[in-house]
Amino acid sequence: MEKFIIRGKQPLSGEIPVNGAKNHALKIIPAALLSTQESVFHSVPQVEDVDRLLEIVEDIGGVVKKEGNHTVRIVPPAKFNGILPKKLVPKLRASILLLGSLLVRFGRVEMPHPGGCNLGRRPIDLFIDAFKALGAQVESLADDGYVFQAPHGLQGARYVFPLISVTGTETLMMAATLAHGKTVIVNAAGEPEISALADYLNACGARITGAGTHTIEIEGVQELHGGESTIIPDRIESGSFVILALATNSPLTITHCRPKDLEVPLRILKSIGANFAIAKDAIKIYPITQKLKATNIVTHEYPGFPTDLQAPMTVLLTQALGQSLVRETIYEGRLLYTDVLNAMGANISLLDPYRAMVTGGTSLRGKEVASPDIRAGIALVIAGLTAQGTTTIQNIYQIDRGYEHIEERLQHIGAKIERVNNC
Repeated sequence: MEKFIIRGKQPLSGEIPVNGAKNHALKIIPAALLSTQESVFHSVPQVEDVDRLLEIVEDIGGVVKKEGNHTVRIVPPAKFNGILPKKLVPKLRASILLLGSLLVRFGRVEMPHPGGCNLGRRPIDLFIDAFKALGAQVESLADDGYVFQAPHGLQGARYVFPLISVTGTETLMMAATLAHGKTVIVNAAGEPEISALADYLNACGARITGAGTHTIEIEGVQELHGGESTIIPDRIESGSFVILALATNSPLTITHCRPKDLEVPLRILKSIGANFAIAKDAIKIYPITQKLKATNIVTHEYPGFPTDLQAPMTVLLTQALGQSLVRETIYEGRLLYTDVLNAMGANISLLDPYRAMVTGGTSLRGKEVASPDIRAGIALVIAGLTAQGTTTIQNIYQIDRGYEHIEERLQHIGAKIERVNNC
């Protein structure tokens, strides 16, 4: 096991580029399996979640070739025995995205319950209901697994999601590309990664309209061909770096990003006193002489404040004057990391599983902590760089799942952070 050792309150400056979006790569890889031909993807982030998904693709008979650091070629499997690997799927929530592609191509998918971050109860009822609407038969197994069957293919239908689901929208949209007839997805998610996925699928021969809105229409086609695509910049990584600059009051420029994907978070940060300039593909943060002001945050589906930036933002609010209310509306249990911040000197009261009151203006101090999940993990890195003294972060595999070589990239802007083995 490895850990990070961080020496806080060091001056940071310079430029830090943003990598390709994990949440785009994790969707476009399963989309490649809708074809029988090779697809090529550029700017693929080297993170653990992407590597695990590529392992599953290889396990079921696909061929994966990596060229350089960030280009991946995928040749889909010509045959599939209908069983997803029981050792790999529980490690990765995004493994459920394989369901749509494999079911519509091969007619049967048996899989264990998908894993991922511990963010409260995360059932797959939405996926089961959606695929039943398209004509699939679904059986729950005694060992917490599922069998999806559609031996005669899927049939297009109108499906209304009872609540917005990003992964549900993407999985159903992929399956519908090869379903018989027309599918209409109502109450669809509108994240930029969904629009980027639809662009790739359309370039491969799909007929998708409305991606990025709450109603998506898909006319099924007989086949798709291979394609080539570049992963869009990671908006969550971009936002995390902006928050890092503000929490440490550092002059930093975040490059290779898409500020248009962060309009709501940037608007909120500006309102509490942040000083930055926005270019087409960069955000330049300037130090400030006064403390940031407290504010209230409510997470929401895109284009609202992202749940994946909630933990980094909470760290920032510990440095803002006044009381801030943070309300999490997407995932149950996503505020439990606040106990760790309190151990570092924060003053946060957990009102219930969905709300936390942050009394800001506190000084954080170094502590030995453990990363509970991807986003809370990067929040602890930000906290460590903001704190006085030395912070040790255990369980950094969780951080590696979403942030490529993060310690090396932070070292380039002056951070005193190192990766060491627990021996």
